Amino acid sequence: VQLQAFGGGLVQGGGSLRLSCAASGRTFSSYGMGWFRQAPGKEREFVAAAWTGGSTFYTDFVKGRFTISRDNAKKTVYLQMNNLKPEDTAVYYCAAASRQYTIRVSDYGYWGQGTLVTVSS
Repeated sequence: VQLQAFGGGLVQGGGSLRLSCAASGRTFSSYGMGWFRQAPGKEREFVAAAWTGGSTFYTDFVKGRFTISRDNAKKTVYLQMNNLKPEDTAVYYCAAASRQYTIRVSDYGYWGQGTLVTVSS
């Protein structure tokens, strides 16, 4: 599966952005989809995931602010980000995993190119 993420940009603190990740291939619905982010000088970290059964999972620092969703018919996964904070500034990546219910970077075998989100204070 090939992934392409877009929707990043510059936003003021407290603002919102919606990231999208479009996938190619016929088996999108069989993959767990995740969003990760990487800030300068830091390791890539898990943000949110939407698995094939419909369940979702978030890391603590985005709970209540970010919402992940997927549209299997459109082969797209979204990340709605509200109440953004300067510490959310990072390159955001979407990724696909054959394995379900995992948040480990190494379990995601397919990655998009990343989209930069910059939150000003």
